[in-house]
Amino acid sequence: MLYKWFFRKSKPVDMNKYLIVGLGNIGSEYNNTRHNIGFKVIDELSDQFEVEMTEAKLGQKGSKNHKGRKLIFLKPSTFMNLSGKAVRYWALKENIPLENILIITDDLHLPIGDLRLKGKGSDGGHNGLKDIQAQLNTPVYARLRFGIKSENPALNQVDFVLGKFSPEELTFIAPAIKRSIEIIFSFSFAGLENTMNNFNGKKD
Repeated sequence: MLYKWFFRKSKPVDMNKYLIVGLGNIGSEYNNTRHNIGFKVIDELSDQFEVEMTEAKLGQKGSKNHKGRKLIFLKPSTFMNLSGKAVRYWALKENIPLENILIITDDLHLPIGDLRLKGKGSDGGHNGLKDIQAQLNTPVYARLRFGIKSENPALNQVDFVLGKFSPEELTFIAPAIKRSIEIIFSFSFAGLENTMNNFNGKKD
């Protein structure tokens, strides 16, 4: 079973704990950039449910107990390319099973504001996902892909993802963040398969 991914630990996993990780880069210069949409979702989530995000090892961390579940929110401070280090550390420390980890990430291949929940897959050229796969030693972990695709294919990819959303793009972002929060709670209480069936391919 997937929860045996960290078999070297003697302490059993806690099936009622979930690790919700938003990817991004630390530093004010990265605030509200496309690459930091994972951070933005965690910020909105913690604000909505009055969860205090505090400085912790390898990131900012907060938690919410709700209906018998404990949701742990994490914004890694390792910079995007080393995101897996923080994911692995907190999953092991909190005894969280692999199937209870959800990563929120930007996706250049999805139209702006589109969301896609998957239980496995390639990194798609995303350095954060690449490091998470390396640290967890598997591509089988849940990820919520948040579309940021450019309508101008001539734009430099690095400059684009590190740039801020345009006013037009922002009209798609707010409703997509709202749906992201719904997906996170559905994942935590209804499971991956049910959540994919209920949300993938659907918009407001």
